[in-house]
Amino acid sequence: MAALPLEGLSAIVTGAGRGLGRAEALELARLGASVVVNDFGQPGRDGSGEASAGPAEEVAAEIRASGGAAVAHTGDVADHQQARELVQLAVSTYGKLDILVNNAGILRDRMIFSMTEAEWDAVIHVHLKGHFNTTHFAAAHWRRRSKAAGGAVHGRIVNTSSEAFLAGSAGQPNYAAAKGGIVGLTTSTALALAKYGVTANAICPRARTRMTEDVFAGFEEPGEGQLDPLAPEHVAPLVGYLASPAAARVNGQLMVVHGGMVAIVERPKVAAKFDAAKEAFSYGELDELLTPYYADRPADETFAAAEVLGLKRG
Repeated sequence: MAALPLEGLSAIVTGAGRGLGRAEALELARLGASVVVNDFGQPGRDGSGEASAGPAEEVAAEIRASGGAAVAHTGDVADHQQARELVQLAVSTYGKLDILVNNAGILRDRMIFSMTEAEWDAVIHVHLKGHFNTTHFAAAHWRRRSKAAGGAVHGRIVNTSSEAFLAGSAGQPNYAAAKGGIVGLTTSTALALAKYGVTANAICPRARTRMTEDVFAGFEEPGEGQLDPLAPEHVAPLVGYLASPAAARVNGQLMVVHGGMVAIVERPKVAAKFDAAKEAFSYGELDELLTPYYADRPADETFAAAEVLGLKRG
C-alpha cells in the first residue's frame, strides 16, 4: 500500500477546535500526519468567555478514534511563552515539527470611527502576533534541524489571511489590517527560510464558520443533498497539499480557496505610471494627470475585484 502524503510528519494546527481549523486538523491526520490540536477554547468568536479544553480535546479524540495520532494543546498562541510551549509539545511528543498551520483568530467588528483601542489591539494581538509567535518558534526549530542535518529539512507554514485584506471590509479595519500583516509576515518568512527547505504560504479561505456567520448570512444555502461550496472541509485539502512534499516549490504564495476553486493571487502590479515633465511634480501637474485617470475608472473597484474572484451574493 502506498504511503500517505504526510506519513511520518507532525503538524500543529491552531484554532483547531472548531470550524476551519478543525477541518484542517482532520484532513492533515487523514493524510497521515500526527497532529497537535491547539485551541484556547473560548466560546465567543470575539474571544470572550472562559477558556476550555473541550474543543481541542474533542478534535484530538476524533482523530485518535479514526486511527490517527493527536494530542491537544489549550494555550493561547497570542502569548509568546504559550506559543513556545505549543511548539515544544509537538517536538517532545513526535520528535520534531514539520507543519505549522496558523488559523486561530477572533472578531471584534466595528466601523473605524467607532472602534475602541481595546478592540483594535485584541484582534491584532490574536491574529498577527499569534501568527508571529508560533512562526518564530517553529522557524528556530527548523533552522536548528537544518544546521544539524547539514541541509534542507521538511518545514511547511500555512497562514490564514482573508479577502477582507484583498478587497476591503468596511466594518473590520482591525481584522483587515491583521490579515494584510499576515501576508507580509508570510512573504518575509518565505524568503528567510527557503534556504532551510521551509516554505510559507497564505490562504484566503471562504468558509461558513462561527467566525463568518455574518459575512455569509446573505448567501444562498445549499439545498438538500447539494454540495455546500462554503463548507470548511473544501478548504482543508489545499492546506494538506501545501503541507506536503509535493508543494516544495510553492513558496511565498497567496491563494483564495473555497468549494471547487483555488485562485492564485499575483503580487501587486503597477496599474499606471506617470512621469513629471521636469525633475519633480507640482500640484497642478498631478491634478492634470491623476484626476482624469481616476475619473475614467469604475466607481467601486472593490466590487469589481470581488466579481473577478466569483464572490456573489445569493
